[in-house]
Amino acid sequence: MSYLTDEVKKNRKYLDLLSKEYPTIQSVCTEIINLRAIINLPKGTEHFMSDLHGEHEAFKHILNNCSGVIREKVDMLYGDTLDEETRSEICTLIYYPEQKLQMIKKEKANTDNWYMITLQRLLKICKKVASKYTRSKVRKAMPKEFQYIIDELLHAEYGEESQTMYYTKIMDTIINLHNADAFIIALSSLIKRLAVDRLHIVGDIFDRGPRPDLIMDMLMDHHSVDIQWGNHDILWMGAAAGSSACIATVINNCASFNRLEVLEQGYGINLRPLALFAENHYLNCENFAPRAIRSEHTAQKDLKLVAKMHKAIAIILFKLEGAVIKRHPEYDMENRLLLDKIDFSKGTVTIEGKSYPMNDTFFPTINEADPYALTSEEKELMKDLKQSFRESTHLNEHVRFLYSHGSIYSCFNQNLLFHGCLPMEENGDFMEVNVNGTVAKGKALMDLADSTARQAYFHMEETKYKRSCCDFMWYLWCGKRSPLFGRSKMTTFERLFIEDKSTWTEAKNPYYVVSKQEEFAVKIIREFGLNERVSHIINGHVPVKAIDGENPIRANGRLIVIDGGFCRAYQPTTGIAGYTLIYNSYGMRLMSHQPFESVDKAIKNNLDIQSNSTVFETIKERMKVMDTDIGTELSDKIYDLSLLLNAYRDGLIKQKTNEGHY
Repeated sequence: MSYLTDEVKKNRKYLDLLSKEYPTIQSVCTEIINLRAIINLPKGTEHFMSDLHGEHEAFKHILNNCSGVIREKVDMLYGDTLDEETRSEICTLIYYPEQKLQMIKKEKANTDNWYMITLQRLLKICKKVASKYTRSKVRKAMPKEFQYIIDELLHAEYGEESQTMYYTKIMDTIINLHNADAFIIALSSLIKRLAVDRLHIVGDIFDRGPRPDLIMDMLMDHHSVDIQWGNHDILWMGAAAGSSACIATVINNCASFNRLEVLEQGYGINLRPLALFAENHYLNCENFAPRAIRSEHTAQKDLKLVAKMHKAIAIILFKLEGAVIKRHPEYDMENRLLLDKIDFSKGTVTIEGKSYPMNDTFFPTINEADPYALTSEEKELMKDLKQSFRESTHLNEHVRFLYSHGSIYSCFNQNLLFHGCLPMEENGDFMEVNVNGTVAKGKALMDLADSTARQAYFHMEETKYKRSCCDFMWYLWCGKRSPLFGRSKMTTFERLFIEDKSTWTEAKNPYYVVSKQEEFAVKIIREFGLNERVSHIINGHVPVKAIDGENPIRANGRLIVIDGGFCRAYQPTTGIAGYTLIYNSYGMRLMSHQPFESVDKAIKNNLDIQSNSTVFETIKERMKVMDTDIGTELSDKIYDLSLLLNAYRDGLIKQKTNEGHY
């Protein structure tokens, strides 16, 4: 008792503040009881995904089917009583309730009977996914307009005749009032929300796919999500912050895959000045034709214009990159200064001492005497584009969300999440990186990179320091020691102008070899202060070639790489269409997904993404909330409340009302 009394005295100011929230012995006891109940519940389910790369339709389906978990629950409950077709229809109804309801009402003769059966089935599924949560948490997740009714139906005792009658009358009323559609939509939403407690996106929402902006809209609507930035994400963030090099790179990437609609339609970026500039200065640009074209997507005439725009912005990009590299000798990227290595008379370029023929030598905007200088028209064009990026309301909404819900890395429930790598030397030492004059490595580097990225966007004054922070955003995109890029160089120039593919090679950071060894994976885990016995490193960025037998689980289970080719462009390389890592109260398993066709086909034909589950880590004793980060916080609060209770009972702090004795 004396120890507790000493603790009360030591924490007196805090306990006085706490007593305002819990003014009586009974209020303290009630809260302790509630918190102890919560920490003894099963741990919530976490899903980890990475490298979405703008594939909005496939991502929407994965969100709706909860990476196959909804189908598992339906099969668990109805596998012995309903046929495959009926179970598939139930799943599709949960995934896309509005669209599926429209179809079903056209097909069904007796909709009232169908509504009654469907409501009963959905309630049973909802009860299953809600079983691991407190009633309070489930109620908070419910759509407000149906909160009371759903709560009543989920907790009715169906074995009792009076309860069953009560339950049936409620559903009859819902159907008779023609409110069943809205109720089914509400139940479907609740089921999906409860199936996944936390979603982790381990980088690269942007690039290649058609509409990363629509993925961002979905993430902003999600109830619980965090993001670890990928190099493609940081590129768009740098563009919104005002980095000209990042802006030019974003446009170059979009043009190279014919994805300009995300800029124009998604974010309202005006590309007309670039189109006019390209038409005025460039002729045939076959080598700059978009790499990924759907036959129905763009007319041939428009493709020629996109190719011209691509070349125009690429030349501007190489000039802007040159300026950044010259401003920052600490980046050690002089080998990427290639415009001054072109022999314009011979049509060759010298790279690392070797001369290569170029497939295009028409450069009307390059001054041979000063190749990195922008022309007056290019300067004006970049001024217009920069203003358009800075003033795009929707883009800046998304970027602010990336900042508020994202970071370079995250430590969550004893797992270390980051997109690319922790730069390392070949011997396993952490690699030093110079960030605006400060040299850092390991965790300190990741923290410094994170804070610098935030200053690039939020630093209000247009100072030299802000420009350096914006330059570092570009470095994070493609720098030779960038933790988000993880390669020696980005060979954009070589891929555009040189046919010899040996020049296209981008050597990976030693991290990708070293981290496969358990001792070095454990070293990284220790660097971030995590429990080496239970922690994992979870990465994306480098596609796992499952088709060649490559294993995403490495370093004796310490490292898990979850880039499985969500992006269509990578699927021939990986052989699958993405991974979802699932971490629930029973352990960890990896879901590998097959390619997704389309939302229309999914709704019409009840088609689902086929997913295979691999359990690779099970836990002897089911994990509880007390074993998680939030559990630690709640346990700390229980301790504080116990001190307050002791203070009340010892008369060290007065209750705010008279309650009697306990």
